[in-house]
Amino acid sequence: MPLIQQGWRMSSAVVNGLAGAGGGIIAQIITYPLQTVNTRQQTERSAKKKKTGGAASADTSTLFQLLQLIQTEGWGGLYSGLKPSLIGTAASQGIYYYFYQILKNKVEDVAVARSKKGLGDGTVGMFSWLGIAAVAGSINVLLTNPIWVLVTRMQTHTQAERKIMESKRELLLKDVARANSMEVSILKDRLYKLDSEKPRPYGTVQAVREVYRESGVRGFWKGLIPTLIMVCNPSIQFMIYETLAKRLQSKKSRKELPKKNLTAMEV
Repeated sequence: MPLIQQGWRMSSAVVNGLAGAGGGIIAQIITYPLQTVNTRQQTERSAKKKKTGGAASADTSTLFQLLQLIQTEGWGGLYSGLKPSLIGTAASQGIYYYFYQILKNKVEDVAVARSKKGLGDGTVGMFSWLGIAAVAGSINVLLTNPIWVLVTRMQTHTQAERKIMESKRELLLKDVARANSMEVSILKDRLYKLDSEKPRPYGTVQAVREVYRESGVRGFWKGLIPTLIMVCNPSIQFMIYETLAKRLQSKKSRKELPKKNLTAMEV
């Protein structure tokens, strides 16, 4: 392959990686409050099942959880752990789309070379797209799993802090109910101070130290196998996407339309 063509192929992979990172950041900022509530609902559901011996309790609505979170932790609570999450999303999407484009370029070159030998029509088959997406997804998971371990830790830490404060509040209320008139005012002051407190900030460095102290280096790749299995999700998505995109482009070419590339809406 000529050197210029190789450079163009590499630059297309870089552009794809940057575009994927940028798009991922925007999507993450928009949907992050819902992700925070979803993570907390899952952890609360597990805790309730343990208390009730496996019986599932009634779940509160997502909207109620959002409003409760704003009330107890402020608007910042909706975006707890956003900074490492944005880093994770940018890295994850950038790496995925970069390697996806590199692998796609190579497979397309192989398909063209085979067609010149009279083997195939020069296009990439559906299962080749599946393989490309699976390999790119696996590389992405191996490189970015530590970031997502930290993100989950930071999202759930604030919830644990809130539960501790709720327990303290319940104990104070019981003391108020049993206290005499002189002790009530002192206990009410403590209750007021407790209600005005916010959960302590929990930084990335602290999360890194805790994960390493608990499980060592292996802790950063906790849950790796299930995450690798879940690579099948985007793999199937991209297999169907590439197949449909190829058919749509072919259809536009047959109609001799001025723009053969897909528009954003078509994509």
